Amino acid sequence: MSWTQKTLGEIVNLKRGFDLPSSSRVDGPYPVFSSSGQTGTHSEAAVKGPCVITGRYGTIGQVFYSDAACWPLNTSLYSTEFKGNNPKFVYYLLKTLPWRDYLTASAVPGINRNHVHLCPVCVPDYETQTSIATVLGLLDHKIDVNTKLNGYLADAVDGLFEKALGQAEEKTLTDVVEILSGGTPKTKISEYWEDGEIPFFGPGDANGSTYCLTTAKRITQLGLENCNSELYPVDTVFLTARGTVGKVAMAGKPMAMNQSCFAFRGLSVSQPAVYQIIKRAVRSLKAKANGATFAAINTRDLKIEEILVPSDDELTAFEEEAASLHSMMRVNEEESLKLSSLRDALLPKLIAGEIDVSELDLKQLNSHLGEC
Repeated sequence: MSWTQKTLGEIVNLKRGFDLPSSSRVDGPYPVFSSSGQTGTHSEAAVKGPCVITGRYGTIGQVFYSDAACWPLNTSLYSTEFKGNNPKFVYYLLKTLPWRDYLTASAVPGINRNHVHLCPVCVPDYETQTSIATVLGLLDHKIDVNTKLNGYLADAVDGLFEKALGQAEEKTLTDVVEILSGGTPKTKISEYWEDGEIPFFGPGDANGSTYCLTTAKRITQLGLENCNSELYPVDTVFLTARGTVGKVAMAGKPMAMNQSCFAFRGLSVSQPAVYQIIKRAVRSLKAKANGATFAAINTRDLKIEEILVPSDDELTAFEEEAASLHSMMRVNEEESLKLSSLRDALLPKLIAGEIDVSELDLKQLNSHLGEC
C-alpha cells in the first residue's frame, strides 16, 4: 500500500453544471442534481456516469454520487473525469475536504473550481482506493436498503389505514387527539444548551422518514425545565407549522419540541393512527389553501378540522398490524443511525490512511451487515 501527495486537480476535474430551468424539465429516467442533492428527474442527461457532484453556490460541502447518467445543475460542480482513480473513492475523498476554506469573498459566496483544484490531498494506489470504497460502500448500501424497506413499510401502513376507512365516521380532530405545543429555552443562556443531550425537534428535523431519531439542536435538562415544551415520549406525532410547513414525523426517542411545531397525543386512538390522521389533515388543509401560499398552520384551523376515523373494529384491526410495522421501521432507523455513525468515524481515518484498510475483514463486515 503506497500513498502519494497530490493536488485535487491531479485526481479529478471539476466543472460547472448546466442550466435547466424548472419550466424546461420533463420527468424522465435521469436524476437532476443541485448543490443540495437530487431535486427531480429529466428526460435527458447532461453527462454520463459515474459522476460526483458538489455545491458551487447555495449548499456548500455536501457531495453526491451517481452511477448512472444525470444532469448536474449550474449551482453545482461535477466531474466524470477521475484520471485513473476509483470514482467511488474520489466521492468519499471529496466528502472530507474543507470546502468552506475555498469560498470566494464575494456578495454571493461560491466555490472557485480553480482554487479548490489546488487543495492538497494524499491518495493511495488504486487497489487500496477500491478497498476503502468497498468498506464505506457496504455501510452506505445497508443504509440505503433500510431506507427503501422503511418506504415499503410506510406504504403498507398507509394502505392498511385506507382500508380501515371503509367503515368510518366523521369527527373533529380534537375528538380523537390532544394538540400540544412547544417552546425554545433562551438561546443566550448557555446552561440551557451546552453539552445538551435532549433532542430538540424543529421544522428542519423532519426529513421525510416516519421516525426522527436525531435533531440539529439539543438542550440540557435545565433547558427543558425552562421552556414551554414537555419531554415528548417515543411515538409522539410532530407537525411542522411554520418555516418548513406541513411535515409530519414521529419521535423515535424522547425529545422536546420548539414553538414552530405541534405535537399530538391520541385520546382514543393509537399513535400510528394519529400519524395517519394528521397526514390526512395536512392534505386537507393544503387543499383548502386552494393554491395560496401554505405559510403556516394554526391551532384554530386544527381544532375545527374534520377528519375520518375508522369504526372501532376496523381501528382495532389496523392498530394491531400497524404497531408491528412501526416497530420494524424504528428498528431500521436506529440501525441506520448506528451504521452512519460508524461510516462517519471510519471515513476520515481511512481516507487519511490512519486505519490500514487491509487489516479490516471485509467478509466479516459483509456477513454482519447481511444479518442486520
